[in-house]
Amino acid sequence: MFTIFEQGKTTIDRGKGGLGIGLALVKNFVELHGGSVAAASDGLGRGAEFTVILPLLQIAESSQRDTMQSAAAGKPLRSVRVLLVDDNVDALHSLSYYLSGCGHQVQATADPIEALRIASEFLPEVAVLDIGLPVLDGYALAAKIREVPALQGVRLVALTGYGKSKDIERSRAAGFDVHLVKPVLLQDLDTAIARLTAA
Repeated sequence: MFTIFEQGKTTIDRGKGGLGIGLALVKNFVELHGGSVAAASDGLGRGAEFTVILPLLQIAESSQRDTMQSAAAGKPLRSVRVLLVDDNVDALHSLSYYLSGCGHQVQATADPIEALRIASEFLPEVAVLDIGLPVLDGYALAAKIREVPALQGVRLVALTGYGKSKDIERSRAAGFDVHLVKPVLLQDLDTAIARLTAA
């Protein structure tokens, strides 16, 4: 059943049979991460159980420290107050978890209006803003942040799916210090934060 285009028999009450690629993709992705996937069922109409096994990633503290130092061009990364704003909740949680694990103080939200309130209280040193936000896009949010006297020194990082020269110019004109393209490499984000907050 994990073979591409493999499907069960389509009956009249099963109008949406799919393309037959879903389980093959699952198997490939899981195996690329060093894991395995298996399926079991007690028969027709009795449901199915899928088991995905993935290896646990263990990073030694010294290894993580080395990674942080290398991102800062040989200088140790200090703890930084970082505001994350992205309406992609999965990406938001992943980046928040990663940066917190690197020792940063992180506040994250998917709501740009809420981000303004958080920023005024949290006083981030770096704000990583998605550009394609609802209600208030990243450019408008950057302008609003710049209007708050207490946030004049915050460094702004644009996070966007667009990376052409005109997109980079637009983010620079909007007051962003760095332009990163999704999916962002964590090392690039580390480097940006280290460079922007270097004493």
